[in-house]
Amino acid sequence: MFLNFLAHVFLSGDDFPLAVGNLIADQVKVKEVQNYPIQIQNGIRLHRAIDHFTDTHPLFKECVTELFPIYRHYSRVIVDMYFDHFLAVHWNSFHPLTLKDFSTLFYNRLRNSDVEFSDKLNRFIDSLITFNWFEQYRSVEGLKNIMTHMDKRTRFNSNFGKSTAELIQKYSYFENQFLKFIKPIITFSKLKASQL
Repeated sequence: MFLNFLAHVFLSGDDFPLAVGNLIADQVKVKEVQNYPIQIQNGIRLHRAIDHFTDTHPLFKECVTELFPIYRHYSRVIVDMYFDHFLAVHWNSFHPLTLKDFSTLFYNRLRNSDVEFSDKLNRFIDSLITFNWFEQYRSVEGLKNIMTHMDKRTRFNSNFGKSTAELIQKYSYFENQFLKFIKPIITFSKLKASQL
């Protein structure tokens, strides 16, 4: 499933193996974690810590509550995606490279990595690069395309594809929530990464 991959890679800093683990974490079972090099394992741990921090943060929970009457338990995933959109929109405020250069550099390093991924992960990585998901997040239309694709991959009716309507309707609200949230999550991620 597509999730907020841009944020997880960004929050890994300049540590490529950490970023790889942070990217693939949702698709790695607990018993498979030990199959990866230690710094990728640390990236998987960082991903899970970031998810916990995010899910329990009052600003994020407020956003989830805003969507819950319509999207129920999918609301958290949708807010994750909204926040990736705003990270892409405000990218130049948080990173010295352009989003295009950052994406190209990361994709190239991923392509040339000597890490042995499962077939499933290789398909995921191929899709990430082919459809340039990181840059897709920047536009509402790109986000809608990703979320419409997500709709096809959920077992139940999620209405992901329609959820950009609420983003457009309450754009300033979600943008302001993101801008208040991004600094605490950056600070948390740096601290957590230093402890791994």
